Amino acid sequence: MAELQKGSEKLLNAWAFYDWANSVYTLTIASTIFPIFYGTLNFIDNTKVHAFGLDIKKTALISFVTAFTFLVVAFASPLLSGIADYIGNKKMFMKFFCYMGGIGCIGLYWFSLEHIYLSLLFYFFGLLGYWGSLVFYNSYLPDIAFEEQQDKISAKGFSMGYIGSVILLLVNLAMVMKPEWFGFDIGTTEAESNAASILAMRTSFLTVGIWWVLFSQYSFYHLPKGVLTGNKVKRHIVFNGIRELKTVWNGMIHNLRLKRFLYAFFVYSMAVQTIMLVATYYGEQEISWGSEGEKTMGLIVSILIIQILAIFGAMLTSRSSTKFGNIQTLIGINIIWMFICFYGYFVKTPIQFYITASFVGFVMGGIQSLSRSTYSKFLPNTVDTTSYFSFFDVAEKIGIVIGMLIFGIIDQITGSMRNSILFLFVFFFIGIVLLFRVPRQKIEA
Repeated sequence: MAELQKGSEKLLNAWAFYDWANSVYTLTIASTIFPIFYGTLNFIDNTKVHAFGLDIKKTALISFVTAFTFLVVAFASPLLSGIADYIGNKKMFMKFFCYMGGIGCIGLYWFSLEHIYLSLLFYFFGLLGYWGSLVFYNSYLPDIAFEEQQDKISAKGFSMGYIGSVILLLVNLAMVMKPEWFGFDIGTTEAESNAASILAMRTSFLTVGIWWVLFSQYSFYHLPKGVLTGNKVKRHIVFNGIRELKTVWNGMIHNLRLKRFLYAFFVYSMAVQTIMLVATYYGEQEISWGSEGEKTMGLIVSILIIQILAIFGAMLTSRSSTKFGNIQTLIGINIIWMFICFYGYFVKTPIQFYITASFVGFVMGGIQSLSRSTYSKFLPNTVDTTSYFSFFDVAEKIGIVIGMLIFGIIDQITGSMRNSILFLFVFFFIGIVLLFRVPRQKIEA
């Protein structure tokens, strides 16, 4: 098959379609059904898990495992990206992490407290696979799109991801709410009906893994391997990867605009990703829903509000960046996130949680897509796009590690996630200050 030309509509759509494939992980596993499923397990006093020789608060355990996973991604992805650029085959690594994530999702079908370590390992694989594949996926952006196309196609990718994930989520939710429609035996008692719903939740994890792997094939078919270098996989390839990263780092530190934007992104992304990862756990634990059924439905409605509004938020952000500029738009979005943290501390009722979800939806997709395209625009002309994006990825992942650790520690010590949410206000404020320091034009350091 002849390789598609840079900027061609078919190539751009094939790239964006990977968002359609992998975003089902973030919605069903990270944000919706898995947190609800996790809350149905038989915890000690309904709040703690016995693991690693300790009785750990259940939300803190997930925070710590998530932080550890991102630490692995942060250390592994720069090295792997350097190797990928050296041999010119980033698609091979993207596939590896995609398939690892799919296996992790499928393995969650057997998640249980009785086999907590194996269960957490599958959770680890899913999370590692999703975020590990993103560094290679994101690095394709400057390869497949010209600068004037990047804001729009980045937003389109996120929008396609939200649409695709909502479609599968609606099917999964129908399975959970009406398991008898899908052939699950609901029995004659409430306990049997609840067991059928939990089995439907487990089955939804299978559908995520299959969806992710299946739909990613379209992207893999059309995306190029990378910029071919003619280098072969040899014994000392790891050291070649390290040298590749050193070359990229030396170029980055002399690009003042790129360097300062990466600092700002590191700080505000720390808070954004932490909120996105714990939002459902926060709603499950801190909001007064009434009955268990009302809580489940309320969390589902909240997630759907976030996803639907995120589609429009990503498109609106793309248009705003065209009118006001990328940095000014990011500053405005960060101000809204500050308000969300402050308001979120006082949220107690379902209607207040729905209001918070609406604001989160509008700014969630926008800040992610615009951050990705802004970084891409600031890159120098280079074939080492994967290595450059690995630093973007590391900034995001180390930020998540710090954010999740801080969130988990404050939650564990104070016994309330509210204090953790309020503390994230500080990161958005610092992020805004750092964004003001980003030069509007390229300046060499």
